[in-house]
Amino acid sequence: MLRKQTWLGLAAAAIVMTVAPASWAQAANSNVGTVTINATLTESLTVTINSGAAVTIPLLANTAANTTATTTGLTTAWTLKPGRTSVAVWAYFTSATAALVHQAIGNTTDIPSSAVKVSYNAGAYNALTVVSPFNAAASGLQIGPSIGITGANKTSSRTDALGYQIDTTVVPQLQADTYIGTLNIEAQATP
Repeated sequence: MLRKQTWLGLAAAAIVMTVAPASWAQAANSNVGTVTINATLTESLTVTINSGAAVTIPLLANTAANTTATTTGLTTAWTLKPGRTSVAVWAYFTSATAALVHQAIGNTTDIPSSAVKVSYNAGAYNALTVVSPFNAAASGLQIGPSIGITGANKTSSRTDALGYQIDTTVVPQLQADTYIGTLNIEAQATP
């Protein structure tokens, strides 16, 4: 008899569960919390010297093409905002008259930027005699053509190799000395 009552109780419980209101069987949901996500990609334009950060050029007096085997490898990389139309890379000295400065006491002769020539990707050598966007001295040279910026290359890069020459015929009175200067390489993105 107890077994019969147990079965009847279980059957009754099953019937109650099947006819119970649906709200008892549903999950309870909370309010909706929100999170605002801001993501910013900063505009950047960089020049990285990959190799040849120090160059030594042996000089001969009154020689048009004093060269070195050392080249400078550089990478220009950018992530630009809308509205930018081109990227140009420039090499320049801060002084047109004293690109490479004498080191010996008593020597007053310096090597001007017009005597320093740069080759872009094994092309022709050109003297640094143009006013760059970065200073007023006529001591610069644009490295290769400007790169037109489109929607397809707003984030991109280019790699270049620079070769060097010094023309000592530009300074025929050049004295025996060590001449030191800093060539700046900088990129500009224009609107």
